[in-house]
Amino acid sequence: MLGKATLLETIAGKNRGISATAAEKQAILSAIAQLEDRNPTPHPVEALDKLNGNWRLLYTTSQELLQIDRLPFLKLGQIYQFVQASAARIYNIAEVSGLPYLEGLVSVAARFEPLSQQRVKVNFERGIIGLQRLVKYRSPNEFIQRIESGQKFAAIDFNITNRDQKGWLDITYLDDDLRIGRGNEGNVFVLTKAN
Repeated sequence: MLGKATLLETIAGKNRGISATAAEKQAILSAIAQLEDRNPTPHPVEALDKLNGNWRLLYTTSQELLQIDRLPFLKLGQIYQFVQASAARIYNIAEVSGLPYLEGLVSVAARFEPLSQQRVKVNFERGIIGLQRLVKYRSPNEFIQRIESGQKFAAIDFNITNRDQKGWLDITYLDDDLRIGRGNEGNVFVLTKAN
């Protein structure tokens, strides 16, 4: 699909948005809007087979995520979102590198509830912030299995009980290997299926 290839080419080399100029950001948002107009999955929340799986973030406008890269001695690595649609669960994992042996991760577990055929309400439930070595992090899939088993980690591992820690997400484009979402704070997320 021409629009999809255009979007992927436009976001290539932009380090998930960190290195995009203002003009490049406008071009990316335009390519996103064009692709959203051709969404092949009109009811994405019901397309469980396409939603399920491990997704890797390609681009975002979320300064909350991108600012991790601006902290001294830290570099934002890969960001994953694992969706278990049948269980209405989402797991976000951001890998962080920096000083040798001090690679970290920030993870959030959430439950989602369909609000429409395109929108889900997200309720954050648990956060984990720690060093990859101490939590024995090997891969997103393996780490999520350990979270689901109820394991507590040698990290800052906490329940999120604040009722304000929720939001919504519109899934505006979904095919077999690309997903675009727009969040309640106006942020855009472009993700691709990870292996």
